[in-house]
Amino acid sequence: MFNVYNVTKRYGKVLANDKISFCVEDGQIAVLLGPNGAGKSTIIKCIAGLLRFEGEIDICGFKNKSSEAKRLLGYVPEMPAVYDLLTVWEHLEFIAKAYSLHDWKPYAEELLTRLELMDKKDKLGKELSKGMQQKLSICCAILHKPRVMIFDEPMVGLDPHAIKELKSMFVELKNQGVSVLISTHMLDSVENFWDIAHIMVNGSFAATKHNNIISKDEKSLEELFFEITERKAIDQ
Repeated sequence: MFNVYNVTKRYGKVLANDKISFCVEDGQIAVLLGPNGAGKSTIIKCIAGLLRFEGEIDICGFKNKSSEAKRLLGYVPEMPAVYDLLTVWEHLEFIAKAYSLHDWKPYAEELLTRLELMDKKDKLGKELSKGMQQKLSICCAILHKPRVMIFDEPMVGLDPHAIKELKSMFVELKNQGVSVLISTHMLDSVENFWDIAHIMVNGSFAATKHNNIISKDEKSLEELFFEITERKAIDQ
């Protein structure tokens, strides 16, 4: 699991995240929803240890910027960042060495096969399309079997088959007890497999909805999302 406590992030005078607190339990899928500019990617980067921030974040009990936490974390950024002069397979070899993995090759081949990259394993990073780079980024993030997985707009640029496989991976990670956080502005990409959803507007949580609470009078996630985001747009 991981915990976020009163995290605030500013870019100069711009308040990107305003005292955000939440946690994601073991075997739970949480989603961050919100329009572009809501602050989703900023809090994701704070959790991943890429930004300085006020507040506290821990990964499985370790401070998020510690080496212990980083070994337990997998992160798929919004924009894939691959090495131009490494092949697809060399990317996975690099990850395996970085995490001191043993007997990793069968799992690596399984991931490449599922995302239809096996026939591209000898291609350089710079030779891959944006979608292929995204699929490689996913493989690299999952290879070391992290206990916490963070996805920032993971569906962007993926083909239908890859989207189907990634959705299956979300559920598999959940069943393995992994804490999963997915940031997106596309409601249909999370469908019905989420456990808790946080709707972000202007750097803070405007609402939180649990998927296990059922009431005929309760708004659906889609209804709640559009009610909040459209009201905010009118108020502005």
